[in-house]
Amino acid sequence: MGQGTKWMHYLKQLSAANVPAALIEKGQNRVIDASLTLIRERAKLKGELLRSLGGVKASTSLLGVPLGHNSSFLQGPAFAPPRIREAIWCGSTNSTTEEGKELNDPRVLTDVGDVPIQEIRDCGIDDDRLMNIVSDSVKLVMEEDPLRPLVLGGDHSISFPVVRAVSETLGGPVDILHLDAHPDIYDAFEGNIYSHASSFARIMEGGYARRLLQVGIRSITREGREQGKRFGVEQYEMRTFSRDRHILENLKLGEGVKGVYISVDLDCLDPAFAPGVSHIEPGGLSFRDVINILHNLQADIVAADVVEFNPQRDTVDGMTAMVAAKLVRELTAKISR
Repeated sequence: MGQGTKWMHYLKQLSAANVPAALIEKGQNRVIDASLTLIRERAKLKGELLRSLGGVKASTSLLGVPLGHNSSFLQGPAFAPPRIREAIWCGSTNSTTEEGKELNDPRVLTDVGDVPIQEIRDCGIDDDRLMNIVSDSVKLVMEEDPLRPLVLGGDHSISFPVVRAVSETLGGPVDILHLDAHPDIYDAFEGNIYSHASSFARIMEGGYARRLLQVGIRSITREGREQGKRFGVEQYEMRTFSRDRHILENLKLGEGVKGVYISVDLDCLDPAFAPGVSHIEPGGLSFRDVINILHNLQADIVAADVVEFNPQRDTVDGMTAMVAAKLVRELTAKISR
């Protein structure tokens, strides 16, 4: 039994012991307020620094969302954010991106820490409220101009509250480039509307995206294709990648909307490049395929996420952590300017 589950049982015992529901709710609200204050103050600190330095139109700010309980198979992605940060700064490579951006420059990259997901769940807060907390945390980062959030998952369920927050903050839909082995567009996978396999159904239902391009798809069911047609999704499957490569390496997105959101599920990559994922699907993109798509993309990127790294399945030398870190570095270079 997980720690969050134990606390849910404890809360039921409190209720059975006639502890007033209002008292329990008051405690939960204090945890929520403290969690949001943590993100707010860190974002304010980074925003003030960048505004004082001047000359920054957009700056990437890391926000960790260590959530794994909406995974349908393994919950290891909850442990990913600290492993990705460790790999970014491990010293085995320099701090310059391929396009020459210097990550040690706070005008390029800052970090506001993690949303304390486990502590929030420990006090019995359900997923409806939890998703709102994730959205509110993203909004707090975006309110501190010029910060733009690059969210470290976590499983793919986090993309829904993150995209919702981005769209609501900017006042309209965005275009989304989604790299993944799976379309994650089930209506409610295994009965869970917040499943990591249903995040893009929630996004499209909410009207938070105008265009959704899904690249790297190679594990898709009839429902996945039907849902794709229902929402007008542009699904690029790996079986036709050689034919589609020229299109995907010359994308121009975001015209007429509030910007572009990029979501990278690490299992978009062939497991030869990223074995540390929960759902291993052979026949995926090479790392250079992904980097070429990102480098050549013409877009104003307003936010992004890197999700579904599972440290519990990584190689001993942390190969997938380094892959995730490299993706973060190159996404940072695209966002910051």
